[in-house]
Order: sequence, then C-alpha cells, then structure tokens
Amino acid sequence: MGFLLERFRILIIRKSLGEAQLTLVEKSCAARAGFVGLLLMLSSCSDQPAGMAVNEDADVALSQLTTRTYDFNEWLDSEYATELDFHPLTKTSQGIKSDYGELDDVSEQALDRKMAWRGDSVARMRAEFDRAELDVEGQLSWDLWEYQLEIATLNLPFRRHAYIFGRNGPQSRLPNRLINNHRVDSVSDMEAYVSRLRQSRRYMSQYLDRAKLSVSDGIRAPFFDYDQAIREVKRIITGAPFTEEGSSALWSDVNEKISSLRDRDMIDEAEAAKLANGAEDALLNYLKPGFDDVLAWLESDRVNASEIAQGASSLPNGNDYYSVRLQTMTTLPMGADEIHVLGISEVARIHEEMKVIKRVVGFEGSLQDFFGFLREDDQFYFETNDQGRADYLALAEVHLTQMYTRLPDYFGILPKAGLEVKRVESFRETAGGAAHYRRGTKDGSRPGTFYVHLTDMRAAAVNRLENLSYHEGVPGHHMQRSIQTELENIPQFRTNGGYTAYSEGWGLYAELLGKEMGGYNDPFADMGRLSGELWRAVRLVVDTGIHTKDWTQAKAVNYALANSPRPDSSVRSEVRRYFNNPGQATAYKIGMLKIIEYREKAEAQLGEQFDIKEFHDTVLGSGPIPMMALEAQVDRWVSRTLNK
Repeated sequence: MGFLLERFRILIIRKSLGEAQLTLVEKSCAARAGFVGLLLMLSSCSDQPAGMAVNEDADVALSQLTTRTYDFNEWLDSEYATELDFHPLTKTSQGIKSDYGELDDVSEQALDRKMAWRGDSVARMRAEFDRAELDVEGQLSWDLWEYQLEIATLNLPFRRHAYIFGRNGPQSRLPNRLINNHRVDSVSDMEAYVSRLRQSRRYMSQYLDRAKLSVSDGIRAPFFDYDQAIREVKRIITGAPFTEEGSSALWSDVNEKISSLRDRDMIDEAEAAKLANGAEDALLNYLKPGFDDVLAWLESDRVNASEIAQGASSLPNGNDYYSVRLQTMTTLPMGADEIHVLGISEVARIHEEMKVIKRVVGFEGSLQDFFGFLREDDQFYFETNDQGRADYLALAEVHLTQMYTRLPDYFGILPKAGLEVKRVESFRETAGGAAHYRRGTKDGSRPGTFYVHLTDMRAAAVNRLENLSYHEGVPGHHMQRSIQTELENIPQFRTNGGYTAYSEGWGLYAELLGKEMGGYNDPFADMGRLSGELWRAVRLVVDTGIHTKDWTQAKAVNYALANSPRPDSSVRSEVRRYFNNPGQATAYKIGMLKIIEYREKAEAQLGEQFDIKEFHDTVLGSGPIPMMALEAQVDRWVSRTLNK
C-alpha cells in the first residue's frame, strides 16, 4: 500500500502549499509521517490553516474557513444520504424510516454500482471544493472521505473472500435487524415490516448467489461455519407458523408488535388479524422458501468443506488478502510478522503481572495451574439456569451504575443515550460467544445494548464481568459510540462510521482505565481485567499464526488454553471466529497500545498541564478516525495547550 500513501501524501501537500514549500513540510513532519497520518500532515504540524497567508486578517480568514467548511459538510451529508440509499437496513438501524419497507440489494451488481458511485463522489469533491479552503475538521473530513475510497479499492479484489454464511451471516443478521431495529409505531410501520418479509427470499437468494460465486473461485468457508449456519437457519424456521413446536422468534416478534398497536388503540381486532395474516403469508411463502434454499445449499455443499480449517494463506492470493485485512482493521502499516512478535511479547509481559496477583491471593502452583483454577472453580460462575443468568445481568448493571458516577471526573463530554444489558436472542446465541455492543439511535428511541451469550454460564466467568462491563458499556463502547452519534457540526458519515482499531482499541483501553477510575478492588476482578487484556494479546499471536503460519485449529486452541485462563468453550468459539474473520481480532490490542502511546507522549510533553478529561475529549471528540489521524489530533491538542 506504500505507493498509494506516497501518492496521496505528495498530492495533498502540493495542493495545499505548492511545490516550493514541499521539502520544508516534509522535513518538519517526517517524524510523525505514517499511513493515514501522511494524509493529515498539515493539520498535525501546524495550527495555521493550510493555504492561509500569515498576514491575512485572522477573523476574516476564520470566517471564510467556517463558511466553506459548512458548505462542505452539507455536501458530505447529501453524499452520505445517497450512500444510505444503498442500505435501507442501515437507515433503520439509525432510526431513519425512509425506505422502511425495503431490504438492501446485496448482489454483486449492486456492489459495483456503489463502488462506481464512491469513485465519482470523490472525483466531484475534488472538482467542487478546495481542501485548503477548509478548517482543520473540514480537512479531516476530506481525508476520511478519500480514505474510504482507498480502503474500498484495496479490498475490491477480495470481496469474494468473505464467508457469506459464516458467523453473523445474513441467516441470523436479517432476523436480528427485523426484531431489534425495525420499530413499529404505526400501521404503516407494520406494513413495512411485512414488505421486508416478502423481500426476504430475494435478499437471501442474492447472498446465496454470492456464496456460490465464491465457491467457484475456490473460496469455501470452514466446516464449522456451515454447521453453525445450518443450525441458525433451522432455528429461524422452527416454531409457528413454520412448524407446530412453539413459536418462532420472528412470529413472536410479529405478534408482539401487532399487539402493541392494538393495545394503543391504533387498530381494531379485524385490522390486527389482517396484519397477522399478511405477515404469516410472507413468512410461509417468501421467507421460508428463501431460508430453505440456503439450507439446502449449505447441507449439499457441506461435504465439500474440509474438516481441517485453514487460514487466509490457503485462499487464492491469500497472503495479499490477509495483508489488506490487517491494514483495514488496524489502520496502520503493520505486517503479520511484526504483529505476531508483538503478541508474544505482550503475552509474556501480562503473564508477569498475573504472577503478582497469584502471589497476592496465595495460590500455590504454576501460572498454568492458576489458569486451571480460574477456569474450573465454581466460585467464578453462576449456575446455568434462569436464576444464574438473571444474577449475571444484575451484576453487570451494578458495575455500570457504579462506573457512571465516576465519569465526570475523567470526561468532559458525556453520553446522553441510555444503556441496557440483555441476553442474546436464542436464535443466534452460541456457547462461549463473544459479548458485543449495539449502538442506540441518535433520537434516543432505542438505547445502546450490551449483549451477552448466556447459554453456557461456565463460559461467562463472574470475575471477568467487571472488565467486560467497562469494555461494552462505560467508559467503553457505549461511551464512545454514543458520543460519536451525538456529535454536532461534523458530517454524518463520521458520526455513523467506524474503524475497528479505534473503537475496539478504545474498548480495551477503557478496561484499563476502569482501574485508574477506582474499579477492580477485588484481586480476582483485577485478574479478570488482565485476563481480558491477555486474551487480546493472545489474539495477535493466534490470528497471525492461523493466517500466515498455517496454524491448525487445534494448535490455536492449545496455545490459547496454555497461555490464558479463558474457558474451553469460549476459546474454541473465539478461535473459530478468527478463522472466519481474518485480521479483525488484531485491532483490539493494536488500537489500545496506540491510545496508550499517544497518551504517554502527551503526558511527557505537557507535564503538569496534562488534563485527563481534555485528553479523553480529544480522543472522542472527533468521532472514530484511523489511528495515525488520532495521533495527529492529540498532537494538535498538545500544541494548543503548550501555546496557551
């Protein structure tokens, strides 16, 4: 990717300052240059807006920059609205009710149309606006709009490498979005729901066509993806109105939403029956045939899936594919070998910290013996029953409530959105599945949600719940993503977009920050925190091992079990996730380490002037950005603080 970055670096500098000053800028910024940061040199190296002469009136210049940036933001919002037209389900997740009865066109032809639109949009941006006429945030928006095209271009040759019906595939994602995102406030909303059910066969067929195209290119998901997808499809179409055993998740949701309309006197019994009949017809004659088609193909092609899972290197152009995945996920120019070595180093460092806790609690035996104790002793688990699950959710609420009281001491910007903790729906719940967060809507109609898999309580250690609550809730994902959604005066593509290294790096940083904020008073809870960080370090080793060093599933599992206290079922689920989604797991630790690096650098430069609230507001206050762009933002804050 180096030649692309170099081209953009030279282009932007020349455009902003002209050829004569190119060498000077390169010298002054060389120490900070790297990946996305190259695109942001002018913003990071000077508070002087690019292209503004030093003898111009500052107020006039500022006014001009503000006006032009306002126009640019309006243009970007219009472009983003067009982008959302490609994705009606994304609109729904954001609380937007236009195209409410539509499902996305997910065909390869639609992907081509969107790619062509993105290239045209960047070309029109360059023709209609001048980056030098924008303020710093405007220039950042410019760079990010270009960056999205660059990343899409890099990933284009590998779009068939993704495993369509893998973990979180459309077989579970579509029902999840209909149940949790499609809000029914009126009769027309329910009619839109039924319309989407009627489009579900087309939607699933398009994904099925793409899965077949991947197979024709020699790209087939691991056997366990087939097995999981088959189970999920069967769960969706089991129960009324498909079968006699109970009620399916979708049918229960349909009836609940229709009953809500009836309870609010928005419809009478006859109208309720009409809506229910329409939904039943759509489920039986559209959704079920679509899911049946997918199920039949999965079951017939399952015999062709190797019983030995293989990493990205086994795929056509697999090494290039994995390199692009690492760059996309980390937003940094880091290679697999560098990440692998870093992971081994971090695992060793965290092991030493764990040995201290082992001594504090008086455990006799090796660190691996301690891991076994944490994995197996009953004191670390609630019972696998309804009461145990209720106790787990209640304890998460306690941790979050306590943390909320501490936020004002560490943050100036606070989230407005509510937060709830929920068990994952049965049709997509797996033993040992990873907890996750779903962002709420900007208007507050849907709160943020911290989801946990609780089918196997032996995979949900109680001593890890505090750090998990900080990661998924506050000061982690809910904090970061709610603030992002609620930001004003920046384009909507930034308030709704994301970069894995930034968001997951923040989530892992938040686990550590929780200790600084007064959490983890019990040593076993602190061990839970270290276990969480250790697991992200293990991921660096395992992910790169799988995809560049031919690690088998067994080798990856054995390494993870030997080097962490993670429960067996969770380890096996996680390792399968890494086969399924190459590179994604590396972003957590890389992002965290970079945020810590930027903080330590700022503390060293500012000394007593360092303000933790201002640092956190700087990190969160522009929304998610690539890591080198974040470094540029922190550098600017440090420069402003020193020059006060």
